[in-house]
Amino acid sequence: MNKETFNYTYSASQQEEIKKIRDKYSSEKTEDKMEQLRRLDKSVTKPGTVISLIVGVISCLILGVGMCCTMVWGGDFFVIGIIVGVVGIVGIICAYPVYSAITKARREKLADEIIRLSDELLK
Repeated sequence: MNKETFNYTYSASQQEEIKKIRDKYSSEKTEDKMEQLRRLDKSVTKPGTVISLIVGVISCLILGVGMCCTMVWGGDFFVIGIIVGVVGIVGIICAYPVYSAITKARREKLADEIIRLSDELLK
């Protein structure tokens, strides 16, 4: 009753995990077209997001200084506080248009490359 048998089990998730681990330790880093397309897509919005966040945070801090001038220190600082607060509000309002302008410029710059890669992937 000693039968020689061959058992084989295939697990797609296990094979994918093995491939990911192997790629981490591989000396040659190759980027396929889908990864390149994802990277380019992220690079369109990232600069606009970072700069608009910086503008928004700094503007909020300026608004806070203006509020402190009017509410805490009062007196001579009241008019200065209102001016500083308005500058902060204008900065906050400008954060989204800054994001839109930077993102639009990046889209125009990278549009040809993204379309070329997507066309290659769809073929």
